[in-house]
Amino acid sequence: MIKVAVNGFGTIGKRVADAVSAQTDMEIIGVSKTRPSHEAMIAQKRGYPLYIADISKKESFEKAGMKVAGTVEEMVRAADIIVDATPGGVGAGNKAMYEKYGKMAIWQGGEEHEVAGYSFNSSCNFADARGRQFARVVSCNTTGLCRIIKLADTAFGVKKVRATMVRRGADPGDAKRGPVDAIVLNPVTIPSHHGPDVQTVLPEIDIVTTALVVPTTFMHMHIIQMDLKETGDRGKFLKMIADHPRIGLVKGYTGIKSTAELREYASDLGRPRSDLWESCVFEDSVSIVDGKELYLFQAIHQEADVVVENVDCIRAMTGGASTAEESVAMTNRALGFETI
Repeated sequence: MIKVAVNGFGTIGKRVADAVSAQTDMEIIGVSKTRPSHEAMIAQKRGYPLYIADISKKESFEKAGMKVAGTVEEMVRAADIIVDATPGGVGAGNKAMYEKYGKMAIWQGGEEHEVAGYSFNSSCNFADARGRQFARVVSCNTTGLCRIIKLADTAFGVKKVRATMVRRGADPGDAKRGPVDAIVLNPVTIPSHHGPDVQTVLPEIDIVTTALVVPTTFMHMHIIQMDLKETGDRGKFLKMIADHPRIGLVKGYTGIKSTAELREYASDLGRPRSDLWESCVFEDSVSIVDGKELYLFQAIHQEADVVVENVDCIRAMTGGASTAEESVAMTNRALGFETI
């Protein structure tokens, strides 16, 4: 069994912990929190050993009825690999501790590519993770872009990509962020960071991205245009999307035209937390204009799509699976996950 520690039991960390604990070849040996909270309480209810960075706060946890297993450093020593799901900018500071104990570690997309020197996407570069001590799973938006761009490049070759990210303003549980009544350019400058981030995984792709933030909490929406090297075939591409284990095809007959309806669908499917681990491509949006211009809309669940990528990255780094196809199948099967 691969012994996994999750450093940071928040939006991503709690999902990764649950996904890892569902796998037959992995176990959670600990998760961390900085203070008593409802998430720390959930960790206890799940049976995850709870570790804290500052042992002087142990009493405050225990007063809240939460047993502290030890320090984060002790958790790191006991693990084979650490998934660092601490807030963006914080995780890089933990690198020295992982190096000290010679541990493998995975960071999230909130950290810079340079923290690990290698950025991971299971659809694109699974094999390159083998034997590495450090990796970074790219952000939710970059994950979705990499999946669909790689698929189109495999099918027809991709000459260039132009994409706009319509981003959610805050996660559903985040009461501190907005906007409430605004559309915010994020950033005003072009390109946004998403294009260069895609190039950390697919360096050969010519891509320019723009981004803005809107007053919603569930999912991002991508507006994507790709220039193809070969003449495209819509039917062929739709079949490739339908066959992809991490891309869902939102059929026109469902009547789903919004992220709100996607969330309701995920809830009706019984998905935990209404999570959509797959990129959601709207079938009716997939268009090929003048033979070599591919257009589509896809929705990305910002809290969920990187979760399965973390599980695959663990296997890739530890040698738990020989191919991306093997790992993806194992991850999806353990979660009872079939694409929409």
